[in-house]
Amino acid sequence: MKRRVKDFVDIPDQVSIDELIEKLAEVRDSLPQDAEAELRLRGDEVFGHRITVSYFRDQTDEEAEVEKRYAEASKEAKQRELERLQAELGVVCYAAPGKRGTLRIVA
Repeated sequence: MKRRVKDFVDIPDQVSIDELIEKLAEVRDSLPQDAEAELRLRGDEVFGHRITVSYFRDQTDEEAEVEKRYAEASKEAKQRELERLQAELGVVCYAAPGKRGTLRIVA
């Protein structure tokens, strides 16, 4: 099963109201079913404002393949880190500053 990803559509802030309505209608008509679309005004006075429509869509096959590759690598890295920490913590644990003790792992 593919997961859904959040995608964004930015709408320029210097448009007439009619152009804005047309653009929003285009965006609405192009959204996938069950998109859970949201419209937000983003930005500030320094960098400017923009209207952003965010929605969910299914991942493409390419996105799913990339995520799978990185998820496996991330899982392997986390497993190695866990093993390193268990080896380190299984020997010596610092209970309080200046005091040493042993750590017992209780399941």
